[in-house]
Order: sequence, then C-alpha cells, then structure tokens
Amino acid sequence: MNQLCLPDAPTPQIIVLDTGGQYCHLITRKIRELGVYSEIRPSETPAAELRGVKGIVISGGPASVYEDGSPQVDPWIFELGCGVLGLCYGHQLMAWHLGGEVSKGEKGEYGLAHFAPSGAAAVFEGAAGRQQIWMSHRDTVTRVPAGFELLGSTETCAIAAMGDAGRRLYGLQFHPEVVHTRNGRRILSNFLFGVCGCEQDWSPREQAARIEDEIRRTVGERNVFFFVSGGVDSTVAFTLCLRALGAERVRALYVDTGLMREGETEFVQQVFNSLGRGVFRVEHAQARFLTALDGVREPERKRHIIGEMFVEVQEQILASGHFLEGNWILGQGTIYPDTIESGGTSKADLIKTHHNRVSGIQKLMAENRILEPLHLLYKDEVREVGRELALPEELLSRHPFPGPGLAIRCLCEDEERGVERLEDGWLAPLHSVGVQGDSRSYRPVLILEESPAAEGVHERATALINRLAGINRVAALAGSHAPVSEMRTSRAYLCETRLARLRRADSAVRALCLKSGFEKSVWQFPVIIVPLGTAERPDSIVLRPIDSVDGMTAQSVVMPAEVLAEMTRTLLAQEGICAVLYDLTHKPPGTIEWE
Repeated sequence: MNQLCLPDAPTPQIIVLDTGGQYCHLITRKIRELGVYSEIRPSETPAAELRGVKGIVISGGPASVYEDGSPQVDPWIFELGCGVLGLCYGHQLMAWHLGGEVSKGEKGEYGLAHFAPSGAAAVFEGAAGRQQIWMSHRDTVTRVPAGFELLGSTETCAIAAMGDAGRRLYGLQFHPEVVHTRNGRRILSNFLFGVCGCEQDWSPREQAARIEDEIRRTVGERNVFFFVSGGVDSTVAFTLCLRALGAERVRALYVDTGLMREGETEFVQQVFNSLGRGVFRVEHAQARFLTALDGVREPERKRHIIGEMFVEVQEQILASGHFLEGNWILGQGTIYPDTIESGGTSKADLIKTHHNRVSGIQKLMAENRILEPLHLLYKDEVREVGRELALPEELLSRHPFPGPGLAIRCLCEDEERGVERLEDGWLAPLHSVGVQGDSRSYRPVLILEESPAAEGVHERATALINRLAGINRVAALAGSHAPVSEMRTSRAYLCETRLARLRRADSAVRALCLKSGFEKSVWQFPVIIVPLGTAERPDSIVLRPIDSVDGMTAQSVVMPAEVLAEMTRTLLAQEGICAVLYDLTHKPPGTIEWE
C-alpha cells in the first residue's frame, strides 16, 4: 500500500512499540497532539535501533505475557536510560521482563473505572486524587519488580500503576491515551516533558497542503476515481484530490446499495453537485446487494459480501470506460480506526472487517492502485481538514454512518429461541460484536427490566459486564408491548420489510433528536433492529447513543427522560416493533455498531 509519508518530518523523540493493541496509533496521535513527533515500530525492535530516542511507550495488546508466542520487547530497552512507559499489556510486559509477576485476574475491567494514586510520582504531577480512567484488561500485575513502587490501584486492580523513578520506568494498567481517562492528557504530558525531557517539534494543524502535495506525488500521471458514501471521510478525501489534481482528473460515483438511510442518496447528490459539475453520478444497485445478502446472518460474512460486492460493482463500472480510461487509481476515505479494527497494526486482533479492507481491496493495494489520503487521521482530524477546505459545517458535523450501511444495523437469526432468566436480568439469544481486552468477542446481550434513566444503571451495566464472562453488552428496557419473558428470537434475515422497518425507526429517531437538540449531545446514534419479540411483533429497536472523539473509545450517553419517553412511544406505535431497548455499553467492551 502506498502510505502517505510526512515530508521533512523530524526525527522521532518518542517511539511507540506495537504489541497489537487497538489503541496503538491513538497513543502516537495523542503524543503528536502534545507537540512531540512520534512514530510506531514493531514491539521486537532491537534496543540498538532505539538508541537516541528520548522515550519509549509499550502499547496494550490482546495477548497474555505468559503465553507462548505473545508479543515481546527487547529487554535491553529498559537499560537505554531513556524514559519507558508501559500501558496495559505493556505494563504487564515490563513487570514480566524485570522480575515481577503477572497473573490472570479473577474478573476483567472493561470501560470506566476509578483510580486512586498512592504517593507522589512524576507521571501523576498535577493529577492527584481519585479519578476516572479507562480499562480494558483481565490479566494483572500481582507483584512489582525489584526497585519499583506501587503508584496506585482501582477497586479490582491492586497494582494499576508502578514506577522506578531512578531508571525512569513506569507502568500503567489503564489507558491514558483515551479521552475517557480524565487526566490522561496530563499524565502523557508529564511523561513526555517531565520524565523524558522532550521538546515540542510537531503541529497537527494545517494538514491540507501537506496531504495535497503527497497526493500529487503518489498519483503521478494517473487519474483518481472515488466511490463515495457522502460521509465526512470520503467527501474530504475527494475534495483534497479535486484540489490537488483538478476536476478533469477526479471522478466520484455513489453506489446506492439499498442499505442507505431515508433521503441519503438525495443528500449526497446535493453535496457533490455543489463541488463541481460533471464529477459525480449515482449507480443504482439495490437488487444486487440484497440478493447477495439473502439468508446471511453472521456479521463478518455480511461485511465481506458487501465489500466484495462493492468491488464487483466498482470493477464493472471502471471496465465500462464511462469515467476514467486506462490509467486509474482508486481513492478511498479510509481513516485509521477502520484499519486498526481490521487488524491493521502488525499484531492487532481482528475486531471486524472494514468494507475498505476486504480481499478485492487488498488485491488493488498489492497492485499499487489504492490512494487513501486520510489513512493516518482520525475522525476529528478529518473534520478539521474539512474546515480548512471550507466544506459546509452541515456535512462536517454529521454523525458517522457505517460503510456497509443499514445491513450491520439489521441483526439476523437462523433459529427461534427464548430468553433465559439470570439473577441480574434476561439473557437474550442475540449475539453482538464486542472488543474485550483488545480482542474480538461475539456474545449474547443481557437485558435489564429497568428504565435506562434509572439512577446508577450505566454503572451497574459496566459492573455486570466485568463480572459476567459470557456477555459483552447490556441493554435496558425502555418500553415494550410484551414482557421480556415472553420474547423470542425469530428466523429473520435482510429483506425489504425489515429494512423499511429500520429506515422508519431511524428516521423517527433522527427527527426527534433534531427537534429536542439531543443530536448535539452525541457523537453518533446507531439505531439497530433485532429479531426479538412476539409472533405479532417480531422485531425490537435498540437505541445506541454514544459520545466519542475518534471512534476508538466511546461512552453510552444518558438521554433526557422526556425525549426517551417520546421516542419510545413513537417507535412502539410502528408496525412490527415489540420493544425498545437502550444500549448501556461503553466501548470497550461493546463496539459502537452491534455488528
């Protein structure tokens, strides 16, 4: 793959060693946000190649340090004299290599937790007191190495931070790089400037000119053809190419898959017509996609089928010669979280396959026929580039919408099964995708028969997921036509009836969010249809409002009670809808989308 290089980039002061964590590139990005240039290297990079850096960060990862084949580091990195910070798996790896002890925990910690520092430490300067952090682990350090001090703990993790100030070595079980760790930015800043002695040498602003210059160098004499979704990413990527290469060398086509939201095609057409005449057209392919997805339940198969169908449609369109003849390259709006969750770092676990990473796309990458101008950026950075390009705020502030469209918000089932009563709620035989300990999970959902607005319900949901190993998601019952005990899953697949049902629900939710102003309180609001209900009303709707910065982590958002009540009444009045559920799960352990 042609990757965008950084012209005249400084020598990295900080190296992040990749042990396969979902947040590896998020660490690098946060360091760059603090004004320090950082790059990523494989975890096993020899210490000799790291001489001269001011600091090293060892990322988190899905493995266990005591297992054969788990990612390792050169133990001599701890003798280089520079600052070293181990995060999550990196914290455990540091303890393991230096003579400490790591064990499998009695229960995991996924999502929000509260950390209590003990004693003074350079990394916690100005970040004292009990504070909110973000966890994603099951293994724990149970004994610190010689020379290390215990620096803090949580309710379920006795050694959540450790350090050897003399050797400038620190380990944190939690993730300071994610936005939900309240003092994360301060902790990283303390490590960079207080521990490592870094100097500011990098600015993340004014990216458009750099990217346009790299587009011209990467594309050369070729033309660029985009299959756009109308979302922020593909529109910004297309606009950058339009500016870099000119309208005569860039084209965009929108494939209507039949899996789009109500009014989406019309909106996209309006946006691209405003960018220039003759650069955009619509291809209607609804029947082809629905036929290919008929009878498919498993989410990874859905994603692969949609991705491959996109490539098939794309290749036929390109072969027709209607747009660019001969010397072409395919442009995509892929951003970094898409590549990370598809196993894009060297050791990362596959969480879900992004439609821009299926085999047909991989083949084009191998042929050097892919351009991804945004692949190093995150959603908030893409929006900033869009503002630099003077794109309309109406577009830039839109909630993200998945490339596979409503297909991954329409859950399917192969058989009829009833719910199971547990001590804490009802175990529904619906499986959703999650990310726990940096690994993919595919587990049932726990339904609580209490209001999503009940006091402390989000905290209880987090505690239940940490305690119950067989689930990765908890939802509360907002309203229903039948008791949960009487609900069953039904044999259900993607079809016009269920997609129309989901479109109506999604449209109603968006309208009420705009009317109430709740739209501005969330980063994204997936609306999901699940085949759980009764014979008369076989489906239920799941509401999934979340807050995030870049999609790497997310918090479930509490909706005002009056807005939720009106939304629930509206949805329950629709044909075929049995219940309205409210997803209380953070990311991790649940992915933003259910599939």
